[in-house]
Amino acid sequence: MRLPFCLIAALLLPCAALAAPPQVVTEDIGRFWATYDAVRAEPDAERQVALVQQHYIDPGSPGLHALMQVRNYTAREYAEAMRSWPRFWNSVRPLTANAQQASATLERDLSDFRALYPALRPATITYAVGVLRTGGTTLGDKVLIGAEMALGDERVDVSELPEPMRSRLRIFYDSRPGANNAQNNLHEYVHTQQRETTGSLAQYAVREGVAEYVAERISGRRPALPLYTYGPAHEAEIRTRFIAEMDGDDLDNWLYNSARNPFGVSDLGYYAGYRIAQEYMRQQADEKAGIARMIELDYADPKAVRAFIEASGWLRER
Repeated sequence: MRLPFCLIAALLLPCAALAAPPQVVTEDIGRFWATYDAVRAEPDAERQVALVQQHYIDPGSPGLHALMQVRNYTAREYAEAMRSWPRFWNSVRPLTANAQQASATLERDLSDFRALYPALRPATITYAVGVLRTGGTTLGDKVLIGAEMALGDERVDVSELPEPMRSRLRIFYDSRPGANNAQNNLHEYVHTQQRETTGSLAQYAVREGVAEYVAERISGRRPALPLYTYGPAHEAEIRTRFIAEMDGDDLDNWLYNSARNPFGVSDLGYYAGYRIAQEYMRQQADEKAGIARMIELDYADPKAVRAFIEASGWLRER
């Protein structure tokens, strides 16, 4: 007897998803893997795209749809990735079942966040599978976690991926992001409390750095990425180049990049922003008030951001 596809998908949903707390949504993960199996069994490329649309995207959660909007994912892109990277998908599949376990500290962490920042607004956290363009992002009051990235570790097989994605993700997965999931959730949760920004490197770096600082303050952790070992050893060099480039809008050397930049290390804008936030908070007698000022900073206002950076004193350190 052949079971209907929708019944197969329901049977494949992780049991943990059924017991998920209200603020965490994981149901898209089970739908993704049911769809993946169907796509792998379907030889026709156009039919593969239709399967993704009908069985993953159309019944997907609002969080999945938001993730697709923010990262411009399409049914065709999903189908092509499923077809092209079987070793990658097979290696990451069991790790994506850890979404609820990886979020086990969320209630406690949000309680601590609220104690530190009483104006905290609620947000929904959705774990869905994307196509390797984010381990975490936001849209409005939604935290959007790319489970195929955020829950990975050194066991993920990246051998089929094209460069420079392959090299960057090898470093990323070797940092065991799944073990740092609590910090990642908090980093993105902070973003749901902040104003959006467009504009200069300084504006983007400070927004990211504040999220890093607050997430570390609550979780006690930072990502085990090269930027946090390279940064302290090369801070003067980083500061000098940051001062030279901070008012421009070219992020290529600093954020959302690969290691193909003058530093040879990706995402040092996070480090610069983190250090600015850290130095700012060293000067605050009232921690809650300082945290509130950082979170509520108008990141879209270059003058406000520049004043915050100047107040931190980080640019003047030698």
